[in-house]
Parts: sequence; structure tokens; C-alpha cells
Amino acid sequence: EEAAFAAFLDQQFMPERLDDPNCENAIRRFEVLQEPLGELFEYQEKHLLDALVRSTVLRAVFSERQLYEVMVNFWSDHFNIDPSKGDAKWLKVADDRDVIRAHALGKFPDMLRASALSPAMLWYLDGRVNKKASASDKPNENYARELMELHTLGVHGGYTQQDVMEVARCLTGWTVQETHRSKLNLGSVEFQPLLHDRGEKIVLGHVIPAIPKKAKPGEIERLGRAELDTVLGIVGLHPSTAKFIATKLCQRFIADEPPADAVSAVAEKFIASGGNIPATLRALFATDAFLTTRGNKLKRPFHYIVSALRATQATTDAGSAIQDYLLRMGHAPFHYPTPDGYPEKAAPWLGTLLWRWNFAVGLSNNTLDKETQINPEKLKASFATEENQMAHLLGRVPTADEITACKASGAPLALLLASPSFQKC
Repeated sequence: EEAAFAAFLDQQFMPERLDDPNCENAIRRFEVLQEPLGELFEYQEKHLLDALVRSTVLRAVFSERQLYEVMVNFWSDHFNIDPSKGDAKWLKVADDRDVIRAHALGKFPDMLRASALSPAMLWYLDGRVNKKASASDKPNENYARELMELHTLGVHGGYTQQDVMEVARCLTGWTVQETHRSKLNLGSVEFQPLLHDRGEKIVLGHVIPAIPKKAKPGEIERLGRAELDTVLGIVGLHPSTAKFIATKLCQRFIADEPPADAVSAVAEKFIASGGNIPATLRALFATDAFLTTRGNKLKRPFHYIVSALRATQATTDAGSAIQDYLLRMGHAPFHYPTPDGYPEKAAPWLGTLLWRWNFAVGLSNNTLDKETQINPEKLKASFATEENQMAHLLGRVPTADEITACKASGAPLALLLASPSFQKC
């Protein structure tokens, strides 16, 4: 079993080598998601959001690249963007493709930089209006605060309000070409040297020298741009960042309150590997806490629905029926308004149990909609015996009482999908 798990991980850490025809067929209709940045503005924002949500669900349901999709989900929460704000309605498509999916199993510092320069993020957290055009201008600290509190160091990461202000000063001058100003180069990110604060800054004790007053425009631009990388270099692999990321990963894969030794092991590997995400995950999957515990986590609604569709070999187009359930349970992709992303712990999701049970009944009875269907006979045949199917859904050998209850229920599949064991992972 250990060898099989190791082989599975080796495959999952190289998703580009995994053939994924079922997933590719399922998302082929959403070609709009591959459009170049500027051309996204040619489409209605509702059309883009629908394509983004549906493709996200379909990838999670049908992809062989399971770990990759799990990490896409994780980082989408970590770098959350509400696409209802301004031009983010169009730009979030590019952020999902070029930031989250491009770096989900790469290196954290690379993803952090891509996010910092994402036009959708610059829109969402007001980085595009962070400027110092005159002596009276004050920096907009919105992105700087979330960069430190949510993306890197964590709320207890050892920084001060002054550090937030200094980071905001370092990041002045980055702009996004906006729809209400021009139709050329829409969504492109540009650095405007004349909008950059050229004074000295001190970030977490690191002095960033002032740009000389006699510096030529090209030198001002070079030094101003470099301040972004200096800031990201300070916070990206900081010990507080390692602990914060490790804690969140352990909360996702182990328990809402993970053991300290597991968090420490993961944080150490994060630092030692330079933020290499696969190496960090391997350290997590090698901890005793991960290997010896199961069923500690309540599945969030998205995870529950996806796992039910996968486990029952359902067909779906991720249309209105699936989206309605996700919306009712408060967990539709790309619908969370605040930058902290959907909550990880169980408490906020306990009120969704009735909707989960309703979903279990609808799926097992094929009454969700005509596009989301299961084949009960085919499903039953694939497991040879009813007990094998129960073990597959429960994640363990069923007890004699459970077998008796299922057979007597008249709706064994719905009962299993609604069971406490299937609700957890």
C-alpha cells in the first residue's frame, strides 16, 4: 500500500505527463478561457464567469490530475479575488490561468510574484491606484496589508502597521490599462516611474535606499521596479511565511487543528526547498499525522459535491443544477467577496448538511437535471458486490449494521452519500 501511494504521488507531482482525455473533452467547449488577456474584454462578463466556474467544477470531477486540482483550489483561496470588482470581471480568467494554474505545483515565490503583478489582483486590492504623484499623496495600503497578512507572513507574522505602509510605498506606480480610459492594451500592467515613491523605505528592518534625485528616467524605472522584487524577497521565504503556509496546508490535508510537529516539518521543508511546493507537500505527506489519521476533516461543499460526482462516476456539464447547490451552500467558485478566501475549518459549513442530504438524494435518483446523471447498474457492476461499493464510498470496510441498514433502506446510494463517513475525508 505504501509503494502504491508513493507511485501515485510521483504521478500526481508531474501532472503534465498524465493523459487527461476525459477532462479535456469536458472543458473543450470553454475555449474562451484561453483567449489572450486583451481579447477577454470582447466577451460578456457573465459568460466568462460561467465558463470559469463550470470548467473549474469539471476539472475537479473528471481530471486524472487530482492533486493538481486540489492545489489549484487551495491557492485560489489563498490568493482570492472577487471577480465582481471593476475590470476583474474579465481579468480573473487570466489570473486563474496564468497565476494559479501556472504555478500551483511550482515554487511559491514565483506564484507570489505572478500574483503581485496580476492585473486582476491589482484591480481587486487597489494596487493600480497606489501612487505618489505629489507630495500630498498617501499610499494605498490595501494590497500591502493583504500581501503580508494573507499571502505571506500571516496576521501574527511579526510585522507592524509601519511595515505595511513602507511596503505600500515600495509598490507605488504599478498601473493597469483600464476599460474606461482606453481600448488599447487592455489589462496590461505597466510601471509608471513618475507615480513611484522615490524615498527611503525600511521593511522588517531591511533598508531600501532612496532613488537618487538626479537619477535618469530609465534608472528610476529600473530601481522602482526592483523594489517590488526586494519586498517579495523579504517576505516570500520569511520564517513566518513558512509557518503560515505550512499551517494552512496541514489544515487542508490533516486537520483543522494540526499537530505542531507536522506544521514544523512542513515549514522547514518550505524554507529548505526555496518554497518548492511539491517538496513541501512531500514533507507533509510523510508526517505521521497525515499517514495515521483519516476522517478528521469535514468536506467543504465544493469537495463534497465533486467527490460525490467522482465516486458515482456521474456525467455532468456542471450547469445550473450543480451551481445552484454550490451557491445555496455558499461555496461556489469565484464568489467569495473578501480576500481571505473561503474558510477552511468545519464550523462555517455545518449548516450545509441538509443541502448535502438533498443533493445525495437528487444525485442517486437522477433528479438533479438531465445533464447530471449516474448509471446505477454500471456503477454496481464496477464494484462486483454491494459491500465493495460501500467500502469505496465509506473509505473503509462497512460494518455488519451498515450493510443491513443500506439493504433495508431502499435507497442505499443516497444513504451512503449522506452518511457521516462520506462527509469527511
